Amino acid sequence: MSDERHGHGADHGHEHGHGHGHGHGHGHGHGHGAGHGHDDDQAEILDLDAELLATHTADIIDWLPTSNPRHIVDLGSGTGAGTFALLARYPEAHITAVDSSLDHLRRLREKAGERGLADRVHTVLADLDSDWPDLGTPDLIWASASLHHMADPGHTLGQLHKTLAPAGLLAVVELAGMPQFFPEQAPDAHDERLPHRGADWGPKLTEAGFTVEGERTITVHIERSEAVERYAHIVLRRQFGPAAADEAVRRDDLSLRTERTVWAARK
Repeated sequence: MSDERHGHGADHGHEHGHGHGHGHGHGHGHGHGAGHGHDDDQAEILDLDAELLATHTADIIDWLPTSNPRHIVDLGSGTGAGTFALLARYPEAHITAVDSSLDHLRRLREKAGERGLADRVHTVLADLDSDWPDLGTPDLIWASASLHHMADPGHTLGQLHKTLAPAGLLAVVELAGMPQFFPEQAPDAHDERLPHRGADWGPKLTEAGFTVEGERTITVHIERSEAVERYAHIVLRRQFGPAAADEAVRRDDLSLRTERTVWAARK
């Protein structure tokens, strides 16, 4: 696939089974699932995203045109992949983690406690499609794999523009599509439940009053590892059932391939 798709060049990250920030293969902390099995899967997917895409997430954060934000909002924080990557990069920052899943926020708070970061993290339970919480005036808003879940992304972007401090930065990170695990896999079909996934957010950001200061696409290819196997099994089990997932993860050519695009937009 051409790297120049977005006209700003692109960056290749080829990690090989390293450990553990924020990706998002498959749905994210937005509580749309039914039943605990789905919720547990969802939390594990988010944790595996964090582990597998950590290096890429750190690279994206380093690339952002912002110096030393003091207040950051992690929008659709899930179990905290972006939150902890941002806290590591900006040691003076405090983060407000917003999600619609109580379970994901509970996990995030537990992790913050274990890492001695509880005093730097504040969690907010909110369904952003129905009510907009008071998030203060952050210098940086990080929205990783969350905007494509919104019923009206244009309205959400307008709210984010109002929320940001003057000259604040919005970072939108999205996957180009579902993760691919095998060389012969075709790009995923459009999912009508998530019509905004894979969208070009540049024009939407401009319409909402932002100035897009940068855009970058990262190609992710991670060779098979125990974490890649677990990740693939959950995703494939959901798509094709347990027998097909069991068979698939035994294949020698299993790996994780995906693309993430980031837009940096200034208020």
